[in-house]
Amino acid sequence: MLSEHLFQKKITVTKEVNLAYILSLPASYNEEDQKEFPLVLFLHGMGERGNDLELVKRHGPLKSTEKQSFPFILLAPQCPLELRYSTWELYLDDLIALIDHISTVYRVDAQRIYVTGLSMGGYGTWELAKKYPDRFAAAVPICGGGSVEGIERLKDVPVWAFHGAKDDVVPLEESEKMVHALQDVGGNAKLTVYPDATHDSWTETYNHPHLYSWLLKQHK
Repeated sequence: MLSEHLFQKKITVTKEVNLAYILSLPASYNEEDQKEFPLVLFLHGMGERGNDLELVKRHGPLKSTEKQSFPFILLAPQCPLELRYSTWELYLDDLIALIDHISTVYRVDAQRIYVTGLSMGGYGTWELAKKYPDRFAAAVPICGGGSVEGIERLKDVPVWAFHGAKDDVVPLEESEKMVHALQDVGGNAKLTVYPDATHDSWTETYNHPHLYSWLLKQHK
């Protein structure tokens, strides 16, 4: 005979995460004892994978942190190069666990957590937001794309995508496909196309005068 054991109790499961990361705090963080701050998760591109965190500073908002302080916590993990084809899609659960960890250590406003990324990180941004739409107040994928499967899960998450019209690495159609699919299910999505940009559409995006003001207006 089979022996059945029935349990009705809550347990806490701990996930081990092996992701190195850079964390940038606002200049006023230590001056504001009780204030909670928005958190921006930045996902880098394929060329920045590995075990050297200096690579993560090559592109994206981290290039600006030495010159200015952002009014949000900036979290920039590095995708390991354990496999030749390692991508962010292999680490979606790890990224959420990392956000959870940072949120317990620092004063993070859970209603204002955002995700953005470029190229491989743009694909990761779409996939992470689709899998965990309840965790993000907005998403900003840059020269990314992905599968439209499950895009309806993003219906209530504002998305602002960016792409270069002359991108010869990730075709513009990738972003158009995702944005149009999200719009078709009633989602709040828009796409900015740079007519003369090739694959590097991120430099202009992270220097965009309205990007961060738009982002920080979004709440869960």
